[in-house]
Amino acid sequence: MLIDLLKETEALLEGHFLLSSGKHSDGYVQCAKLLMHPQKAEKAVELIVEKLQGVDFDIVVGPAMGGVIVSYELARQTGKPSIFVEREDGEMKLRRGFSIEKGQKVLITEDVVTTGKSAYEAIKVVEEHGGVVVGIASIVNRSTGDIKYPLYSAVKVDLNTYDKEDCPMCKQGSTPIKPGSRKIIL
Repeated sequence: MLIDLLKETEALLEGHFLLSSGKHSDGYVQCAKLLMHPQKAEKAVELIVEKLQGVDFDIVVGPAMGGVIVSYELARQTGKPSIFVEREDGEMKLRRGFSIEKGQKVLITEDVVTTGKSAYEAIKVVEEHGGVVVGIASIVNRSTGDIKYPLYSAVKVDLNTYDKEDCPMCKQGSTPIKPGSRKIIL
């Protein structure tokens, strides 16, 4: 069902992509195309909420940009508050008067988890403020299973990911495009 929504909204892309991690891929999930439709976003996040049954958390924190809408919608459906962390001078920070209380149980949200880089940046901020991260929630999990926190995703998508040196598309002369909101810093 969710794969159908991703395709219907043109959020599931095929091609040659440069990911924020610096890796290359033959597929990309642009959840912003799904999230621009509130009713479809609601359905996608309902699938996450189902997987969160029994998970105790006090607040939802999404890293900007990808996690903000997911954080808001997940908080709306669970009755929890939602805040976000954002980059300032290239580093994730808690701003806008947001706070995390010491010992507060935090659920990190993302649209797509591949390497978990943005989620880990958010986790660092949460822990610096005394929060306790109980897991990561995402619409799409395209990780290889190496995320160090419990991951609650609406759908698992397997897309090929390559180091630049091993990328078959590069070897065929293709140049990757960089979708998404984050610039690559290698």
